Amino acid sequence: GLPLTPYGKELLAKHEERNSKDNPEASCLPMGNVQFWTQGFPRKFVQTPKLLVVLYEASAGLRQIYIDGRPLPKEGDPQPYYYGYSTGHWEGDTLVVESNNFRDDGWLDIVGTPTSDELTTVERFHRENYGRMTIDITVNDPKVFTKPWTVRHVQTIMPDEDIIEFICQENNHFTPR
Repeated sequence: GLPLTPYGKELLAKHEERNSKDNPEASCLPMGNVQFWTQGFPRKFVQTPKLLVVLYEASAGLRQIYIDGRPLPKEGDPQPYYYGYSTGHWEGDTLVVESNNFRDDGWLDIVGTPTSDELTTVERFHRENYGRMTIDITVNDPKVFTKPWTVRHVQTIMPDEDIIEFICQENNHFTPR
């Protein structure tokens, strides 16, 4: 189990009690940062000199990672983001992405592990070979977790493939029910 605070345990219990029916992704909203990488739909990276964009096939997800040297916004910036505000830099052949300014009602995964507006993450992307990339994600949220923790995800890379259009919002009847 994750090192949850009493507050984190209470929120997780509420999500589990509702059988994860409040999962944002079930209502066509962006999923949590860890779920973004562990769910099976493909992603596409588009890199410019100052910006890395991740296009996520599921629910037409879009994430921007600024690689132009800018700092993260100050704590308490009034604009919260589902995926956080992300800046990245290269350490050798590893892309290091730091994120903050998350929404206060986030879900980290499909189970319903909660996050708060105090969440920060550090993701380390390392391409091992042509078809494989490791992503180490360190999660720090003192409101929800008693200590930071890290999870590793191994991603299959298919650089010559296309993602397809996935429009979740069209004809969505789930939310009213």
